[in-house]
Amino acid sequence: MRKSALISLLPILATGLLFAQTARTPAERSAKAKSTVPRITSLPPAAEQAMAAVDPERIRAHVKFLASDLLEGRGTGARGGDIAAEYIATQLESYGLKPAGDGGTYMQKVPMVGIATQDTSTFSLDPEKGQPLVLRNHADYVAMDETTATQSEIDAPILWMGYGIDAPEFNWNDYKGVDVKGKLLLMMVNEPPSDDPKYFGGKALTYYGRWTYKFEEAARMGAAGVMLIHKTDMASYGWDVVRNSWGGERSYLRDDPAPKLKLASWIQLEIARKLAQACGMNLDEMMAAAQKPGFKAIALPARVNAHIVSKVRPFDVNNVLAKLTGSDPKLREQAVFFSAHYDHLGMVPGMPGDNIYNGAQDNATGCGIVLEMARVLAAAKMQPKRSFYFAFVTAEEQGLRGSEFLGKHPPVPAKEICLDLNYDDVPPLGVPQEVNVTGAERTTFYPIVERTAKEFGLAIVPDSQPGAGHYYRSDHFSMARAGVPAFSIDEGNKYQGHDREWGVQQAKEFVDKHYHQPSDEYRPDMDFRGDAVMARFGIALGWLAGNQPGEVGWQLGDEFAKGRQ
Repeated sequence: MRKSALISLLPILATGLLFAQTARTPAERSAKAKSTVPRITSLPPAAEQAMAAVDPERIRAHVKFLASDLLEGRGTGARGGDIAAEYIATQLESYGLKPAGDGGTYMQKVPMVGIATQDTSTFSLDPEKGQPLVLRNHADYVAMDETTATQSEIDAPILWMGYGIDAPEFNWNDYKGVDVKGKLLLMMVNEPPSDDPKYFGGKALTYYGRWTYKFEEAARMGAAGVMLIHKTDMASYGWDVVRNSWGGERSYLRDDPAPKLKLASWIQLEIARKLAQACGMNLDEMMAAAQKPGFKAIALPARVNAHIVSKVRPFDVNNVLAKLTGSDPKLREQAVFFSAHYDHLGMVPGMPGDNIYNGAQDNATGCGIVLEMARVLAAAKMQPKRSFYFAFVTAEEQGLRGSEFLGKHPPVPAKEICLDLNYDDVPPLGVPQEVNVTGAERTTFYPIVERTAKEFGLAIVPDSQPGAGHYYRSDHFSMARAGVPAFSIDEGNKYQGHDREWGVQQAKEFVDKHYHQPSDEYRPDMDFRGDAVMARFGIALGWLAGNQPGEVGWQLGDEFAKGRQ
């Protein structure tokens, strides 16, 4: 059989075989008992029937296949990622959904370029006095030349930029009065600390604190590069996450006109500390001073010297898009989106031990949820007034690239997309008693979210790690930047049969030991009843948004409101 034919047939075989296998085990048969589907105000019987039809074992089957070693970690631009896209498209077609991609297909081509920093690269920090600090790739630093040059030389003075933020609405500008062109900017992730929700979001991180903003702003200002200091509590994850995410190929949208850095890099905290000492300074004092208003950038008596060798690979990957046409002749031109990313980190050839980053929880779970939602909604006896779109995006782990492309090239105009409900990293831990919908409060849809959560018996809880900036770290953010009201749906930490502390410990263990690690694998003891609850909750919200008289909007003054206008 030809390879292309095998790949086309594989998803069809996988679903039937895996579902049959997963349904037979005793532990999983007991988990098949459906949770009681609540009576939701304003929902027709067809919607309730769709919610009742959600099967946690079907979600399990999707997760088991997508997270299998066969798919090699679903890397962006890799064979396993392409198989995942083909599998998802085949499922959507089998449900009877219409293709919403390019040329009457389920695939939306996303042109990308991969950049992999080679081990022959060199990187040193050279103070005016003392010996150069020669850094080790992956151990001391990770770096990328975003310009797509195969070789580049960087010999640039270093500026201490504090947070590297220009936020006029908060009267904060680290770039004020300093020329950064051609220079290397040393800065922190995160943002100035605050307890005031109106000042840098209080304890919640704004986009100014994200590493993506730091690189984007520095490139706009003409800097040669950025060195971000990694500190676990500020980044909200350890160095191993940075190393695993940046140690291989990084993908960018091809032909993106935005300015790029010759050196986009992270360094370990202790390396930054040694650099400060070599310059006669104290890093802790420097970081403390940078947290106060009126901070001024400082030129360090040191330079960076780097020779970056890159392997550059243009390639095309796909978002997977399907449509369920609405019932109203006019409102069907508007849309409600359900989204999830199907990619993960792929595999590392030659790495000792387990070298496949399977991405079971992150994010085969989201894909399984949205696929099951698509199945039951396609089978519903009637549809809401607006159309439903199911979007499975690529390259989330590369910096939300697939959803960025979707936001810029949606199948319907962004202004006609009423709402995007996103699923990312939904723990299969049992029946939740809480739901997290961070960002929903930014929208005019929030009263409906509150009412529906109450009818589901779910307490709405805030993000348990507001400083991690989760709203800016998943694909709903790309849609929000395009003006689309958007947020992710996830579980809280309180589960049936357990106290909240148990859920907190489960979340901590995942972040500490499994997030962006090869150990994020499918296990037979995973309990997908909670993922099914989140699917039903999303169906209810999507249906209500699809039927409401007016469109969903942003709250007045929200940072994304201008994009909607």
